[in-house]
Amino acid sequence: MALGCAVFLLFAGIAAVLATTYNVSVQCMTDTNTFLWEINQKNPKEYATEMYDAFGKMGSGVIDGNVNQPGMMQQCRRARGPGFSGRYCQVFLKQGTVLYFVGICIPDSCEEDDVQMLVLYEKFQFGQKSLVPPFPPILVNQSAQEIMRTYCMSNTIYPDASDITFLFVLCLMVAVPLAATLFSAIIRWQQNREGSPRADSTFLHTDLNLYGSLKSSGSSSGGMTTSAAQQHSEINCNISEQNVSSRPCFPRSCVFQCLQAFSLQNTTKGVLSTTSSIPGGGYPVLNAIRVLSIFWIASGHTTHFIALHSLDNSKIWRKTVESSPVYVFTSSGPVYLGVDTFLLLGGLLSARSLLASIQRAEDKLSIAIVANYLFNRIKRVQPLHLFIVCLVTGVSSVVQWGPYWYLFRDFCTGCKKDWWANLLLITNLLTEPNMCVPWAWYLSLDFQCYVTTPLLVYLYRLNRRVLTMVSGALLLGTTVASAFVTAVLHLPVFQPFALTHWNYTLYYYMKPYTRYGPFLIGILTGIYLTTKKVQLLQQKWQAALGWFSCLGVLALVVGLPYILQGEPSSPCVLHALYQGLHRQLWVLAVTWIILACEEGYGGWINSFLSSGLWIPLSNMSYAFYLTHPIIIMIYMGLQETPFHYTDINIMYMFLGNLAMSLVVSYVFVVLVEKPFLLLKCGSKLR
Repeated sequence: MALGCAVFLLFAGIAAVLATTYNVSVQCMTDTNTFLWEINQKNPKEYATEMYDAFGKMGSGVIDGNVNQPGMMQQCRRARGPGFSGRYCQVFLKQGTVLYFVGICIPDSCEEDDVQMLVLYEKFQFGQKSLVPPFPPILVNQSAQEIMRTYCMSNTIYPDASDITFLFVLCLMVAVPLAATLFSAIIRWQQNREGSPRADSTFLHTDLNLYGSLKSSGSSSGGMTTSAAQQHSEINCNISEQNVSSRPCFPRSCVFQCLQAFSLQNTTKGVLSTTSSIPGGGYPVLNAIRVLSIFWIASGHTTHFIALHSLDNSKIWRKTVESSPVYVFTSSGPVYLGVDTFLLLGGLLSARSLLASIQRAEDKLSIAIVANYLFNRIKRVQPLHLFIVCLVTGVSSVVQWGPYWYLFRDFCTGCKKDWWANLLLITNLLTEPNMCVPWAWYLSLDFQCYVTTPLLVYLYRLNRRVLTMVSGALLLGTTVASAFVTAVLHLPVFQPFALTHWNYTLYYYMKPYTRYGPFLIGILTGIYLTTKKVQLLQQKWQAALGWFSCLGVLALVVGLPYILQGEPSSPCVLHALYQGLHRQLWVLAVTWIILACEEGYGGWINSFLSSGLWIPLSNMSYAFYLTHPIIIMIYMGLQETPFHYTDINIMYMFLGNLAMSLVVSYVFVVLVEKPFLLLKCGSKLR
């Protein structure tokens, strides 16, 4: 007993001196010395062995990219020492050109600043060896380590006021549909018991396949799907007088109809339908184009999220996908051309929706029609978007994440500062590298483009020559802007790591002045398809020539990035020309596919793209776009070890993410997305 007290007093005295010398807290220094003394004993205690074993250590395959040393976070947290517990921290280091992190296990009395000083002064020693050693010279030429930053994970969860606010909104948006479902069930039970249904209950009995019909006509809404967006404006949000009977909006009636709109008895109808309730089916090929595009994007996201920092053979992956066009459906080729396809669909159906609204209003384009058109769009896009913002921010604050959560932590903390940008749909205009829910930048871009549709439709009705001149000027402007930004900033053509190039992402990839071309072509296509009186294609040779040109352009746009590899050190004409023209060329080729199928020259391609099996997937495409990155984040954020790249592993990851995302998307559609599509106070469906 006396010996133990003497040892404790000795450590306390040494710790006090060292704490002053190294600018470390006394308690941290005391506990650290206790741990270090224990692991250097002949028979160390179990807690010391666990903490030592939890330290990250260099593995094999460093030259292939296995540089991170995560250690074992859960094992570290299990350790219980005399008066302290193990706490997992990450030390981010730079050695020459190699950036990596090392997981270390320290007493929970230490903070991040303490850890940085202890590592800087090499206090973590096991015998004569450092517990955070540099890579040997045979692997990395530069032997000196530079500490970039430290990050320590808390053993307990402390949500702050903003986290609690996000969680409250999230729970409220889930609770309302569940309460409405219970309310509707009670009302129906009472009606069945009384044997005489109330008049208001007609809202529950509609033969109109309200939701499934929206997507059958297709559109590319909001978060990568306007499937219900513009079509919703045409069919749902602006329900024609033939399907809607108006009545005075009394408070009780409004409350009842709102509850019915949110009840699962109504929101589950039609989501999984494979048939269209719209006469003629609209543009059925758009369903398949939308779904295939979103799956392409999801494949790219799956690979991209994993490959950036969590592969143990990242150099092998990069070498493989950059050299072979076989990997074009992952992150090697211009996978994000799928975004331009959505912009094309969005422009096409926004024009059709607005022209249909004008026709119903006795061929008059008024401010009221434009205001209603924009309001319907916001009502379509924003509820699920803001729900995802609350979900990402709220849930991230109450989960104990793993070593690779640092890749996504800034996405969540960014929402606490920049949530207003998501609310106003201007996230793509910010120059913040850590934006809130970064994949939602498309929603902002899409809405900004959507606002221009009324102007172009007005010009079409005013003077078609004026429309042609303005459209030509806008198309030329966006082409020149893309080429100019590429040349001035020396931007690469899209490659697997292009999105880590901040100038590429912030000044080219997300901006309306470089992305507007596809949406403009979509608007013009929508005007043509809605107002045409005769078919454009009259002969089979015209269709054959069109298909040959279409496939050639698609192959050229996809194949050129493999030739124009690398980041130019000076302005490059070829890079600038490609970046300026490839988006417009891509959507023109996709436009041809739509036109050929609509005019009967699609053959088996039209049969495949027009299948009703695409309709339920299209119904969930907007929710899928917003949801699938979250599934990837959760999986990666909970991992304690790196991911090993092989083709089968990546495919397995993609298919697993696809399946889980579809299930979660369905839940979000019926709980959040569809209720706002059905919500319309003062009207009832017959």
